[in-house]
Amino acid sequence: MIEDNIRVLRQAAKFTSDSSYKIEKSWCVIAGNTDIIDDMAYKAIASHHSVKILFREHVILNDGKLDKKFDFIMLYGNAIIIDEFKTLANQGGAAYVRISHKYLEDEPNLMVFVAPDDTIKDTVSIVEKSRIPFAILQESQTTGFIDIDFNSEVKLPNFVKSALKPFYNANEVVLSTILISVDKDEDIGKVQSIATSNRIFVIDFKDIVTED
Repeated sequence: MIEDNIRVLRQAAKFTSDSSYKIEKSWCVIAGNTDIIDDMAYKAIASHHSVKILFREHVILNDGKLDKKFDFIMLYGNAIIIDEFKTLANQGGAAYVRISHKYLEDEPNLMVFVAPDDTIKDTVSIVEKSRIPFAILQESQTTGFIDIDFNSEVKLPNFVKSALKPFYNANEVVLSTILISVDKDEDIGKVQSIATSNRIFVIDFKDIVTED
């Protein structure tokens, strides 16, 4: 954290001494349980407009008799502060990917996938077998738990559900967040269709508009 503060001070000094200097900005996507994403949202709000919350999603995935619950958030702003979120994400067990403007300049058709790790791997396999040229540029997995609960179809008294819940430890549920690039424009729709049909949350960077 001390090193992060030093970097911020150096950036501020450079900015004040050079009127032509422009603060670099970048995006990040963070996925994890509600508590860690609450912490990320708080840090963004407390950044004095240096980091913006582009959106936040609360997800409930039905898996048989269980509901798997997690959140993810997308942030945009000062690249140095965005980097600090990685440390917090690692400490809290969240998944984190960072997307710089350089990625947008160098890589075609960027997308971020957010879903349980097994679902991500199955989807990547399907895309590869479809002979669609693409690349995984970054990937990150959660190490902290996500919330898990019985859904409404399970007809048990609440005290029984509470007693059984610890046996369905969500530490076994790993979330993945990956950044991919698709080589050909005509394949974007195919990749999105495969991903969404497998209940993957897709962030297409062509849909992201940010005012600097």
